[in-house]
Amino acid sequence: MSRLVLAAPAILVMACCSSDTRKPAPEPVQKADIRKPKNETRRFPSAGQVDTTVVDNHLLGKGFMPGGTIAHYRRGATQYDLFVAEFPSSTDASIALANWEMSLQGAKLIPTFGGYFGTDRGLPVFVFPKDTWLAGVVGLAQKEADFEARVLAARLN
Repeated sequence: MSRLVLAAPAILVMACCSSDTRKPAPEPVQKADIRKPKNETRRFPSAGQVDTTVVDNHLLGKGFMPGGTIAHYRRGATQYDLFVAEFPSSTDASIALANWEMSLQGAKLIPTFGGYFGTDRGLPVFVFPKDTWLAGVVGLAQKEADFEARVLAARLN
């Protein structure tokens, strides 16, 4: 019996000090609220337009791009695309532009637009910022892309 009396305080201390090894259930993870882009078809010129597509995320397959709208054009044998994506701020649009500069092969600055012309996946691309917008032309040589970009930029007000 004396052993039981001596062991009782040790058992009591161990019971009080033992930690519960069960972990509480983890909080449910909330997915980031990805805002679906608006259909910005009205921003594109209608002449030569074949169709438009709203892309939910990663416009033109770029991980740094949000969703946006792409318009496909055909004029004779020439086919090209115009695209627009709106960002929360002009700073965000500038960051995406810097990513475009790094992803374009042979990217060169076009000072009149503050954008870049280069190639991506074998196609010529001209991308430029305008306030909270990032827009561009895919599939046209620089001179033709410059003209189409000016028309598009005027519609981003």
